Amino acid sequence: MPSFAAPDRTELAYTEIGRGSPVICLPGGPMQDSAYLGDLGGLSSAVRLIRLDLRGTGSSQQPTDPQSYRCDRQVDDVEALRAHLGLERVSVLGHSAGANLALQYAARFPDRVERLVLITPSTFGVGLPAGSEQRRAMVRLRRDETWYPEAAAAFERVQTGDARDADWHALTPFTYGRWDAAARAHDAAVVGHDEAADVFREGFDPPALRAGLSGVTAPALVLAGAVDIAGPPEVLAELAALLPNGSLVVQPAAGHFPWLDDRDTFVSTVAGFLS
Repeated sequence: MPSFAAPDRTELAYTEIGRGSPVICLPGGPMQDSAYLGDLGGLSSAVRLIRLDLRGTGSSQQPTDPQSYRCDRQVDDVEALRAHLGLERVSVLGHSAGANLALQYAARFPDRVERLVLITPSTFGVGLPAGSEQRRAMVRLRRDETWYPEAAAAFERVQTGDARDADWHALTPFTYGRWDAAARAHDAAVVGHDEAADVFREGFDPPALRAGLSGVTAPALVLAGAVDIAGPPEVLAELAALLPNGSLVVQPAAGHFPWLDDRDTFVSTVAGFLS
């Protein structure tokens, strides 16, 4: 697996899939191994995916300074990857919490970003958290599912602060458009790093990031899942509005991993934007 040295000499690994225009892909979690992205439902048939293992995840080295897991400090890792690849400009794709890193990179290095793709993005980095009623409306969309009663009860306990440890896992079906065998297998294969994730979140400065986004002139796509409890479309519309050339697309019947729910629609949407 190819690798490069970050500015602090931490060795970072990445995976290249496909051919065509390069797209740096930043995984979510935060701080999950990038393998869960796969080839994004076949997007590699249209572009060259460069899937970064963030420091301390996947095949990348653990840093000597744990504070370097902060989102704002990992911006330098993304820039080092661009330089390592010898690219003047590059498209950047961030999924979920990885969108916070993609946005911070774009705000700091706007001239290096060709296009920006935010897939079911987290909005905490820009200070736009979804409210309980917005999430509750997303929950009700799944009321005909067989697993709904247990998951909905767990959701209510989370909202009232009475959650048990098992309740957080019980919410998982809400993050997939179909809670089938493929979704269960995908969920089981995700590898996270909780301590690094806690530090990652320390690197958020919403007012500064919102101000910085005004200088990001690259075309930006915000893709929402119509049934994604993590990112209600109306909240993601507010995020898209923060980007001078931002646009929102809502993928029907899709959850937090839209390339799993309808790969053809996902690939045609994202590939069309990148082209």
